[in-house]
Amino acid sequence: MLVSTKAIVVSSLRYSEADLIVSCFTEADGMKSYMLRNILKSKKGKLRTSFFQPLTQLELVANHKNKGTLEYIKEAKIILHYQTLHNDVFKSSLVMFLSEILKSTIKEEETNNQLFQFLAYSFQWLDLHENYADFHILFLLKLSQYLGFYPDTSHMEYSYFNIQEGTFEKQFDDHFSAEGNEVEALKQFFNKDFNDLIEIKLTKNTRTATLNLMLTYYQYHSQGFKTPRSLAVLQQLFN
Repeated sequence: MLVSTKAIVVSSLRYSEADLIVSCFTEADGMKSYMLRNILKSKKGKLRTSFFQPLTQLELVANHKNKGTLEYIKEAKIILHYQTLHNDVFKSSLVMFLSEILKSTIKEEETNNQLFQFLAYSFQWLDLHENYADFHILFLLKLSQYLGFYPDTSHMEYSYFNIQEGTFEKQFDDHFSAEGNEVEALKQFFNKDFNDLIEIKLTKNTRTATLNLMLTYYQYHSQGFKTPRSLAVLQQLFN
């Protein structure tokens, strides 16, 4: 079926000498993978490799068979030209980290308009703003809501965060409880929008610990989640 849909590029993988396999989160049908034949050698085709950098926002005309196989893109155009996301070295490291997060957590080939709108807004915000040192932590927290495992905030006055249950608790659990600066830091991100990030001030050690806490939380709640390979580079740059 031929569809016209907005899409966000999640990843691209070189296949043979001239082809790319591109994964996109589409507004119409969720996560889709496409075979782009001869795109690395062709200079006359409608599709360009520059269209398929991670997190690029596109308008696609594509053939979706919806059988779990590789799909085909007929036309593509960029609908939001980023100003800094792919040019700034710090933001580029974030782009790689976020694309790995999406690749590891979003699997469904089904419409999720709210998630799509959240992602589109988030990446546009990141492109346009400079107060983004803790963007990835807030992004992970907000993304967990769309993925179905947002923490329970009923008892945020308690000191311990149960990673398995996603709850703040009064008593320490030897197996699943986190405590200390990273838990208190995590509490600062609840009920915040990206524009509020300027209010959050974390030391480099607390930022690292809070991010690691969120990644551990994802490992418990997102099936098949893998720690991004770009994490080491990200932490080195942001610390």
